[in-house]
Formats: sequence, structure tokens, C-alpha cells
Amino acid sequence: MPSINPPPAYTPRTIPSQNNSSTMSSGRNRSFSLRGSKSRSVSTSSTGSRRGFFSSLKGGPDQPQLSKRLYRLIKSENHVINAYENAGRERINVATQLSEWGEQCGDDTISDLSDKLGVLLSEIGTQEMMHAQSLEDYRVILKAIRNTEASVQPSRDNKARIQEEIARLKYKDPQSSRIMQLEQELVRAEAENLVAEAQLINMTRSKLKEAYAQHFAVVIERCEKQAIIAKQGRKLLNLLDDTPIMPGSKPAPYDKEREARVILKEAEDAIKDWTENFEEVTSQVAHPAFLSKAGLPVPIPPTLQQTPPPEDDLEVHPAFRSKGKGKAPESSVRDRRQVAVV
Repeated sequence: MPSINPPPAYTPRTIPSQNNSSTMSSGRNRSFSLRGSKSRSVSTSSTGSRRGFFSSLKGGPDQPQLSKRLYRLIKSENHVINAYENAGRERINVATQLSEWGEQCGDDTISDLSDKLGVLLSEIGTQEMMHAQSLEDYRVILKAIRNTEASVQPSRDNKARIQEEIARLKYKDPQSSRIMQLEQELVRAEAENLVAEAQLINMTRSKLKEAYAQHFAVVIERCEKQAIIAKQGRKLLNLLDDTPIMPGSKPAPYDKEREARVILKEAEDAIKDWTENFEEVTSQVAHPAFLSKAGLPVPIPPTLQQTPPPEDDLEVHPAFRSKGKGKAPESSVRDRRQVAVV
């Protein structure tokens, strides 16, 4: 039976900047404006779906009965991931359009703040696309369960086939000598099936826990980072003076550009300094039986963590006794002591 590793620690994903984007995720080339590059807009029609037609058909009709439901779940999750990616691209497009609209308004206040708001909205879109990529990791973990289900199905089918053959022969020819042969095959098939079913139970429980621990971790990350951006966006809105003016008068000159840049810098630093802080998902799969199968060191229980008895107190088989000493060779004593401790 293959070993099962405990769920790994969650690591937040990063995404490379696209088209030298000047959003907060770009890292090195920081900017506080979306303007200056008309090619920044991301088109959903130009990229299309992430997966081709033939890959969407792979394994569908040929899936074993046991794994069909999980196969459909994984395919549905694929559509969800595509929707998140498309939403992220559209959000970046909308952010760029907001910046371009504010630029042609002829109002310095609207022009600057709409550009800064576009930067924040573009970062929200980037976080949406990062969320989609992180969900792909969770989907890969579910595939491990699906593959195990598919591998168990032949064992079940073989067991059922032998049982049906035995029942048929007992009905048609109760004295057939083949019945005993089939019963022996059934014993072997049942033993193989027991191993496969145990593997399926262990894999399903551990991987389901690992998959949704990953899923909820990336959901929390996306929500908290987008909440940070949204709060900074509300701070930006407070810089917009909406005091009504009389006909013929002009609004007060705009002098909040420096404050707006500080707000964007705070948002950028908060996103960069974000760390996960949520409930840890524990796992019990690190059992000594699994660790030994995986070739990992097995922790010694406290009851066995004691000084081994002297060599003279160990029972020595006569075949290993040295002449005149009554002791076993040092290598054999060491080997038996190691077995006793482990």
C-alpha cells in the first residue's frame, strides 16, 4: 500500500505581471497609474479557454463507474476556475476603462482619482486570477482520489465476476470441479480487494482533507486581500470633494494627489505583507505504519525510549555463542536490539 503524506502547509501563490502591468502585484516597476499603455487592456476573447476541446473529452465516457461522479465534480470545478479567470480579466479591462474615462473628463480631481481607483480595481482583478490558479492546485489533489477510485474498480469487478460464475455453476452443475478452483480464486480476489478498499478509504479521507484545506485557504487569502484593497478604495473616495457649486463658479483646486499616492502605497505594502492566519487543519496520517512504508524515520514511543539492557542480559541463541564467552557476535546483538526498540 503506498504511503500517504500529511497535508502540506499552505503557501500563498504569486502571479507574474502581465504586459508590464503597473498594478501593485508587479513588484519591481511600481506605478500609481494605469495610463500610458493602451495595450494594457486584457481581452478575454484573445485568450479564450485555458483548455482545449480534446482535453475536455479526455477520460469522460471511459471513466469507471466508481469514479464518474468525482470526474464530473472535477470538470465542473474546471468551469468555476475559468469563470474566475474571465472575471479577473474583465475586472482589469473595466479598471483601464475607468482610468481612460476619467482622463477625458476635463476635471483634475476626477482624472487623478479615477486613475488611482483603476489601479485598485486592476489589483482586485489580478487577485481573482491568482485565486483561479490556486484553485487549480486543489483540483489536482481531487484527481488523486479519482485515480484511486478508478484503480479500485477492476478489483471490485473481478470479485463480482468470480462470485457470479460460482453461483452460475452451483445452479447448473453443482458437482463441477471448477467450483473449487473458482472459490480459491475468489479468496485471492477478496484479499486483493481488501487491500484496494483500504487504500481507497485512506486516500479519500486524507486527500479530501488536504484538498479542501487548500481550497478554503485560498478563499480566505482572496477575501482578505480584496478586503484590504476595498478599504483603501474607500479612503480614496474621501479625497473626492463633492461639495455642490453654484453656476459660474469652479470647484476648489485639487491638491490631494500626494495623499492618494500614499493610500496606494499603503495598499501595496499591506498586500505584500499579508500572512495567513487561520485555523490549522491537522492530519493523523503520519502513523508509524505509513512512515515506515514511506522510508521516513519512525518516532520511538516514550515507553520504548529507554536504555537497552546490557549485552550479557540478552538471551543469546546457542548458534551465535562464541566459544568460552557465552556472548553473541556484536553485530547480531545490535541487530536484535534495534528490532526490540523499533
